[in-house]
Amino acid sequence: MPVKIHQLDFGYGQRPSRLILKNIDLTIAPKQVVAIMGGSGSGKTTLLRLIGGLVTPTRGKAEVFGQSIADMSKAQLYAARKRMGMLFQFGALFTDLSVFDNVAFAIREHAQLPECMVRDLVLMKLHAVGLRGAADLMPSEISGGMARRVALARSIALDPELILYDEPFSGLDPISLGITAQLIRTLNDALGATSIVVSHDVNETFRIADTVVLIADGCIAAVGTPEQLRASDDARVRQFIDGAPDGPVKFHMPALRSYAQDFRL
Repeated sequence: MPVKIHQLDFGYGQRPSRLILKNIDLTIAPKQVVAIMGGSGSGKTTLLRLIGGLVTPTRGKAEVFGQSIADMSKAQLYAARKRMGMLFQFGALFTDLSVFDNVAFAIREHAQLPECMVRDLVLMKLHAVGLRGAADLMPSEISGGMARRVALARSIALDPELILYDEPFSGLDPISLGITAQLIRTLNDALGATSIVVSHDVNETFRIADTVVLIADGCIAAVGTPEQLRASDDARVRQFIDGAPDGPVKFHMPALRSYAQDFRL
């Protein structure tokens, strides 16, 4: 399995006073698009950071490609990351590099290829996302939606086995959103990869996902196909899908002191 998470807890600091993720058990099957969904602050992006080895679990394991990522040496982690692609929220392009050089960056960094082959690979990746004609432009010369597609081309530059998407639909207009969602599905199938998509956009995510994992209060509230979650009568699932303001997921983050104590009432 590309990713297997076992009894994982996570909180920031050596002895965290608050756990962001609690007792997470999750196995992600190969060649699927798996959506990690939930409200803001539920721990979705933190889960991606754990899978990518940017942070380590407080308890439990996050295994990637059959090995605990927290136990990997620097060389092993470097090798594992060469097998991953990452689409950061809002793209995170290098602003002083052209579109072409943004996509070429990972290829030049990790593959010993002649520049003529680098050129062909970059143009192929840009063509896949519909932006071969933008190769010579700078990030400041393209729209936000186009920048997200360039970042997508960069994330698949090395034909990764595992692709991580952090809020790929955030801030996009309806057309760009639909194009990006379709590209995620199409590229996943073409590469034979496994994609993990962190999102809170129910309609587009449900349209492309094979499996949806809903996180609430740091725990896994539900796992299933989009159809199974739409049919669920679980209160946490219904509140998220229906966008209901009232329900088990509260608007206010729990505080250590009462309102009266904070304001000396």
